[in-house]
Amino acid sequence: MIKIDLHTHSEASHDGGLNISQYKHALEDKLDCIAITDHNRIDFAQFAKQELGDRIIIGEEIKTTAGEIIGLFLTSKIAPFQSIEATIKEIKSQGGVVYIPHPFEKIRSGISELYLRAILDKIDIIEAINGRAYFDNRTKQATKFAREHGVSGASSSDSHGVHGWGETYSIITKKPTPQTLPILIANAQLVYTKPSIRTILYPRLNKFK
Repeated sequence: MIKIDLHTHSEASHDGGLNISQYKHALEDKLDCIAITDHNRIDFAQFAKQELGDRIIIGEEIKTTAGEIIGLFLTSKIAPFQSIEATIKEIKSQGGVVYIPHPFEKIRSGISELYLRAILDKIDIIEAINGRAYFDNRTKQATKFAREHGVSGASSSDSHGVHGWGETYSIITKKPTPQTLPILIANAQLVYTKPSIRTILYPRLNKFK
């Protein structure tokens, strides 16, 4: 079984705090596969994959005009502030996976239901469970939407620091590829642990460092 986390933020994100040593430790002790999804950049993820191997997935959390979207298995950085349709087209052109983080949330620029319905046939995975969701928790809504529309629903930490890391993730049966990940997630076991206050506040705390 493979414990996989598809949404994490390194120290390269303006609000992230995870360094290369902590990613290495997580792969040794907590998780089997980790996507690094920094805000509007992939340089740290590329470096981490060189250092730690194929258990690192290169991702990017991209700001679009409709909210945030994640591309997984990327080979090149995708520019922010494009339309969601243009962003998805770039993700797909790289052979990547379209992942929707914290949908419906307003506090964290989640994509609205109106936009999700418009791009439904292009979505590979929806984040049904977000490990930092608390004040604007849309887990029930996201889970219901994914189930009703036949989209794979993942559980991911959205970690910005070490506390709570390795406590919210998905369990799949084998090492993923861009082609198999949505199918594996569709049959995954979703693991969730209620976040601590520090876990929730990491982005704000990291901005002051």
